[in-house]
Amino acid sequence: QVQLVESGGGLVQPGGSLRLACAASRMSFRIYTMGWYRQAPGKQRELVALITSGSGTNYADSVKGRFTIARDNAKNTVYLQMNSLKPEDTAVYYCNAYFASGPVTGNYWGQGTQVTVSS
Repeated sequence: QVQLVESGGGLVQPGGSLRLACAASRMSFRIYTMGWYRQAPGKQRELVALITSGSGTNYADSVKGRFTIARDNAKNTVYLQMNSLKPEDTAVYYCNAYFASGPVTGNYWGQGTQVTVSS
């Protein structure tokens, strides 16, 4: 079945940077919209950024100008470069793959990676 494996999380000081990666397997990666979501303790999961199959991007207002999403179709991998990190960015970050065309759909999640921004 489809697998999405996130990596790159960790502990970073405010103002620091991290790059998350999500490696996909057993799927036609290039046709999927790939997204990064996050969930902080006691809060709902929220969209951080997404990138379409045509490489169009969309960002949450809270991360615009600080985070960049990119995809490498040759490596079946989507990245999230996070700069100028703030304590409020602390959350578990999840990778998502979504595809819909008529009756054919796919919606998959990774297991998540913890990002903690703290001094």
